[in-house]
Amino acid sequence: MGYDLLIDGMRVNGSATLDVINPATGKVFATCARADAHQVDQAVAAAKRAGSAWAGLHSIERGAYLIRLAEGIERHASDMAHLLTREQGKPLAEATMEVQGAAMLLRYYASLDLPMTCIRETESDRVYEQRRPLGVVAAIAPWNYPLMITMSKIASALCVGNTVVAKPAPSTPLTVLFFGGIAADVLPPGVLNIIVDANDLGQRLSSHPDVAKISFTGSTGTGKRVMESAAPTLKRLTLELGGNDAAIILDDMDVEDAAAKVFAAAMVNAGQVCVATKRIYAPRAMYDSLCEALGHLAVGVIVDDGLKQGTQMGPLQNTQQYSRVLGLIDDAAREGTVVAGGRALDREGYFVAPTIIRNLPDHARLVREEQFGPVVPVLAYDSIDEVLERVNDSEFGLAGTVWTADPERGIDVARRVDSGVVWVNKHLDLSFDLPFGGTKQSGIGRENGIEGLKELTQGKIINVAL
Repeated sequence: MGYDLLIDGMRVNGSATLDVINPATGKVFATCARADAHQVDQAVAAAKRAGSAWAGLHSIERGAYLIRLAEGIERHASDMAHLLTREQGKPLAEATMEVQGAAMLLRYYASLDLPMTCIRETESDRVYEQRRPLGVVAAIAPWNYPLMITMSKIASALCVGNTVVAKPAPSTPLTVLFFGGIAADVLPPGVLNIIVDANDLGQRLSSHPDVAKISFTGSTGTGKRVMESAAPTLKRLTLELGGNDAAIILDDMDVEDAAAKVFAAAMVNAGQVCVATKRIYAPRAMYDSLCEALGHLAVGVIVDDGLKQGTQMGPLQNTQQYSRVLGLIDDAAREGTVVAGGRALDREGYFVAPTIIRNLPDHARLVREEQFGPVVPVLAYDSIDEVLERVNDSEFGLAGTVWTADPERGIDVARRVDSGVVWVNKHLDLSFDLPFGGTKQSGIGRENGIEGLKELTQGKIINVAL
């Protein structure tokens, strides 16, 4: 299956091509189609033409299409997982879970509907709320979970009657384009379109007058530009942006248990997760022993090509992120103490040793910024009030975790954390049915579940005199 664009039900060549690099080698391993501005316009026009018929289907009919898409992914799951590892870098087992998760997303949204509901009934009137699709949704996804995040946007938009133009990240377009081949054989023409750029067509898509909604996941800086380009047409927006998620360990936790859990929360997908733990706060009495335990865990990680058996952590996804993370490590090493790691691995590809750094001041870049890599600072605190003030002193507010032997105590602390979601004694529990989104500069709006579906529709009140 080639790596062509999907426009109006047809797999088409781009106006140019785009090289895709395997981050485990730093070398090109595939070439895909690359769109131009005219093809973006064609994709949006196709989605607009298909909108009325797609919206006119019953939700059960649209659900049947989503089930067929899920079945297509399941038939090609092994090929897609291997391809995902090669373009993204994550270990094959994790890539397999992402592919399976994409199929599960389609099956979940296939079962959902937003029927017209009666919200008030009296002797004199009856009031209904109807939810109607917005129209064309631009689904713009990042490179850390390229298939899963793209599929979340596609499945939720399609299930309530929108049509979609999807744009995967330029460094990880292949698995989504592979899915485009499945969709071409299943969906009516124009319902889903997939275009690929070289970070040069995002504004064309997000400012297009026929795009009704932008669903964007990515950095806060890019999210601000998306918001700006949407302003002239007052497009609906969902922005899931950066995070600087804190893990607060309470003084009743066992040190070894706490270390294992926060380490996993920080290093998942080589730290390239918007809700990965980005900074760890520990009571001063357990600070030394926690840093030692985290350092021991870091040096034990098997970092290698994700296709090799036994690999526990892959490379960073691209050379820009690789350079940025190494720069943050260098800065932090000058201000703090490297417990473990602190270096690039001496091999081809974008590999960084899992890194733990202690004794940093709160103003350090590694504490203030989102690193998006396998490096985490550990900071000591003396009181709950103090640590909460430091945790909340951030422009970000996506997620966080609290770790404690007493869940009720954890809830009390979680209530005071200023972020869109806080987990107590767990991490990365992003259930499809639970709304998710950030506060402050971590985003606008909610995704997932019924609340997320409502953001993909326009509410209308029908008020009837009896």
